[in-house]
Amino acid sequence: MEELSQNIRQVESKIDSACKRSGRSRQAVTLIAVSKTKPVSMLKDAYNCGCRHFGENKVQELVDKYEQMPKDIKWHMIGHLQRNKVKYVVDKAYLIHGVDSLKLAEEISKEAVKKNITAHILVEVNIAGEETKFGASAEEAITLVQKISCLPSIQVEGLMTIAPYVENPEKNRKYFRSLYQLSVDISGKNIDNVNMDVLSMGMTGDYEVAVEEGATYVRVGTGIFGERHYETV
Repeated sequence: MEELSQNIRQVESKIDSACKRSGRSRQAVTLIAVSKTKPVSMLKDAYNCGCRHFGENKVQELVDKYEQMPKDIKWHMIGHLQRNKVKYVVDKAYLIHGVDSLKLAEEISKEAVKKNITAHILVEVNIAGEETKFGASAEEAITLVQKISCLPSIQVEGLMTIAPYVENPEKNRKYFRSLYQLSVDISGKNIDNVNMDVLSMGMTGDYEVAVEEGATYVRVGTGIFGERHYETV
C-alpha cells in the first residue's frame, strides 16, 4: 500500500508540474487509474489513497469490479468495445472512451434508450495513423461526430487517442497537439448534442507531455500499479 500511495503521489505531482508549466489549472486534469488485470484488493488500496476514476479494458472485468467496489467510483471503459458487449456496460461506465464507428455508437444509443439513460462517450481518433490501432482518422472523426450527434440517448463529450509507444515522450507531442486542434475545429462547428470538453490522451510514458498539450484525462496504469501480470486474471 505504501508503494502504491507513493506512486499515486508522484503521478499527481508530475501532473501538477505539467499544469504549471503550461499555465493550466490543476483542476482541469483528472487522473484515471488504469486497473486492468489488477486484483480488487489493489483497487481498494488506490481508492483509499484518493483515486475515484478507474479505467478498465475488458467489459467483464469492469462489471465484476463495479459490483465489488464503492459506488462513488467513476468507471471508464477504455478498451475496444465490441457491439455485443455494450448492453453489459452501458449503465455502469461513467464514460466510454473508444467509440470508433457509427455502428458501435448506434448500439450504445439503442441500449441507452432501453435503460432510459444517457451514455457519455468519446470518439476515438487514430491520430498517428497506426495500422495496428483502432480509431477514426482525423478527417473521419468530424463526420463521425456529426452522425453520432443525431442519435438519441448518447452524448459526445470529446475525443480520445492512444499515441504510439515511444521511448521519448516528446515524439508524441505533435499527436497530442493535433488531437487538441481537432477538438477545437469540431467545437467551432457548434454541433448539437456535442461537447469537446474532454481530451483523453496520455499514458504512463507520456502523460506529462499530454497534459502540457491539453489533456483533461490521463490514463495511468503501470505508473500507479506497477507492471501488469496477466496470469493473475
